[in-house]
Amino acid sequence: MNAPLDRPANSVDPKLLEILVCPMTKGPLEYDAAKQELISRSAKLAYPIRDGIPIMLPEEARKIG
Repeated sequence: MNAPLDRPANSVDPKLLEILVCPMTKGPLEYDAAKQELISRSAKLAYPIRDGIPIMLPEEARKIG
């Protein structure tokens, strides 16, 4: 499956980012394009994005300060 021509192959659909929330806190997420992660400040977790797909499993998340 190819990404639409208007965005790079590894990027996440902006519409998807608008509706995603942290599964732990239901709070907002920040997109870190450089690290390919979604950051939940309230849960202190960074959820990985693999091949343009956010992995929203707490056990897959990286703890952040």
